Amino acid sequence: MRTRGCATPYAALAAMILVTVSTINCGSDSPSAPSTGTPTVSSVTLSTATVPAGGTGQATVSLSAAAPAGGSSIALSTSNPAVAMVQTPVLVAAGASSATFAVTGVSAGTATIAASLNGSTGRSPMLTVTAQAAVVLRTISLSATTVVGGDFVTGTAILNTVAPSGGAVVALSAGDPAKVPASVTVPAGAASATFTVTTRAVGGATSADVTGSYGGASASATLAVTPPTVATARFGVRGPTESETCTLTDEGKTLTCTFDGSTSTAPGTITAWDWSYGVAGMFSQTTSGPVLTMPAVNCSLIPPPPFPDGPQWFTMIVTLKIHDSLGNVSAEAVNRGVRVIPKDVCGF
Repeated sequence: MRTRGCATPYAALAAMILVTVSTINCGSDSPSAPSTGTPTVSSVTLSTATVPAGGTGQATVSLSAAAPAGGSSIALSTSNPAVAMVQTPVLVAAGASSATFAVTGVSAGTATIAASLNGSTGRSPMLTVTAQAAVVLRTISLSATTVVGGDFVTGTAILNTVAPSGGAVVALSAGDPAKVPASVTVPAGAASATFTVTTRAVGGATSADVTGSYGGASASATLAVTPPTVATARFGVRGPTESETCTLTDEGKTLTCTFDGSTSTAPGTITAWDWSYGVAGMFSQTTSGPVLTMPAVNCSLIPPPPFPDGPQWFTMIVTLKIHDSLGNVSAEAVNRGVRVIPKDVCGF
């Protein structure tokens, strides 16, 4: 007699396990690769361990992996905001793994800088902020240490560090025959400022000290002033309201302005100043002193009306030549840019 075969419950269970295992391993003979890790803060470093109060240093935050698309925004903080400050956040650009940022010293003390991202935090080594040094004058320097009397040099006031907010007003003084302004201001954030040192003509070699003071400290430089070896004519023109401008008044008989040749120099005593001036016609006058005030003219000084196209004035030439007691005669000094404005005279 034939007996019908029958699968036991254990055989069915084994078949189910075999099918399940086959399904899990379908299409691959190895485990899947792990996904890329989320970047975290790996370190915070300082470019310098010490900065002065008011100064800045540089710090760098580094990540464990490159920042994703859009970058990584890193939150920054300081353990002692009264000592050091940072601007937060700082962005690590996409594909980069680090970024730098500034650390500003506030007052003397110590602090650490922390950077946080995705639940991770890194801290810098200890940063020491030193007290800001008192701002004082360190040096007075001159563009030249020797000058012919009547010429000028440029002075520079130099501080030991940058000037504070509002600037640093350096008091100035100079001995005869040099002159300086009463003060010069070093702008905030700068460490120096320049000023002009003028001199007068001298009969023999001499010297003058140029001195500055600020913050309880003073400094000076010595300027040698020598007599001229040649006669040199120099002059300026001053009008009623502005330089290089004369007004023609008094029915065209007077130029309302002043020619000043007091900066001229010569080896001997200057005895004569020879002036000439004009537009259409030239006029000449010799003075025994350096200043010619309200030069006399007439309407032939300028062209007849009307004005040419353009500005309502004429351009005048003024020249000066000097003579001294030793027989020296200077070359002619010339100013070709003096304005003459007719004031309801000579047909204008």
